[in-house]
Amino acid sequence: MKRAYNFNAGPAALPEEVLVQAAAEMTDYRGTGMGVMELSHRSAEYDALHEQARADLRELLAIPDDFAVMFVQGGASHQFMMIPANLAMGRPTGYADTGVWAQKAMQETGLYGQPYKICDAAPGGYRDIPAWGAVEADTAYVHITTNNTIYGTQYREIPAVSVPVVADMSSDIASRPIDWTRVAAVYAGTQKNLGPAGMAVVVMHRDLIRTGNARLPKILQYRTYADNRSLYNTPPSYAIYILGLVLDWMKRQGGVAEMERRARVKSQLLYTVIDRYPEVFVGHARPEARSLMNVTFTLRDRAQEAVFVAAAKAQGFVGVKGHRLVGGLRVSLYNAVPQAAVEALAQWMTAYAEAQA
Repeated sequence: MKRAYNFNAGPAALPEEVLVQAAAEMTDYRGTGMGVMELSHRSAEYDALHEQARADLRELLAIPDDFAVMFVQGGASHQFMMIPANLAMGRPTGYADTGVWAQKAMQETGLYGQPYKICDAAPGGYRDIPAWGAVEADTAYVHITTNNTIYGTQYREIPAVSVPVVADMSSDIASRPIDWTRVAAVYAGTQKNLGPAGMAVVVMHRDLIRTGNARLPKILQYRTYADNRSLYNTPPSYAIYILGLVLDWMKRQGGVAEMERRARVKSQLLYTVIDRYPEVFVGHARPEARSLMNVTFTLRDRAQEAVFVAAAKAQGFVGVKGHRLVGGLRVSLYNAVPQAAVEALAQWMTAYAEAQA
């Protein structure tokens, strides 16, 4: 079978080695006579893979001991609610408006706190990452989206402020090192760089967990996940199993530093083509804010974009259509996307551009 060149924004490409191993263990996980989806979450076999996944995530991301690692059902959108429900408690909460997902997170916060914008990229068409304004008094936390999948912008570094910073890293987690001195919590849906859809990884400083809202249902309190190793209830065991396989694959590839090196190479391949043919391609993000994960652009002749997408699909390039809310074109370059796939796309885009001359 010839695999597609998968540039989907999420659920996204998984390492082929991971898929092969998961397929081999589907009906018999390491001699148990059962697949992982059939194992009791209280069994020794499942407990071992669960703890290995937590340990590998801590190792790969260099997570300090004073942060808890949690696996939570649902994706990042579920965290849009859980973060303010646990941390806001009626206080001001600063949100960096750098795109659609940042806006959605901010909307949920109004139920639990007093959200305000610490910066706003909307006036510039979400093409850059604006400087932050002042932090209001008694702010519970500042929330950022480190990489904006729809608009293709990305923080180069996390700003330092005097209040806790909560970072949605759904689309760039494990693609570059994290400065844990700059954040109090990081969360990410797993369906881009870490595994399949249906789960979020949450890494939070234990002080935030300890002082969080205790007047919530237990299943919504971070202390429940931290105190019970994310085993208070039946966890999304298969998603955690695949996460563990992906983390092991990353370790064997060279870890986060290698993922970052590859991301720079892959993204530069496409940005070079876009910049070389400005009469055909128009990059969306300003160069200083360009994402290494999501390359966004349009055609100079917008009427030809549907033709471009169809032609790309005919060549085996899947997922290059932009988000339904903004249109245009987008190529997602998550960790599991091979460089060879990006090279093939860059060559095809070059041929496409030259044919328009």
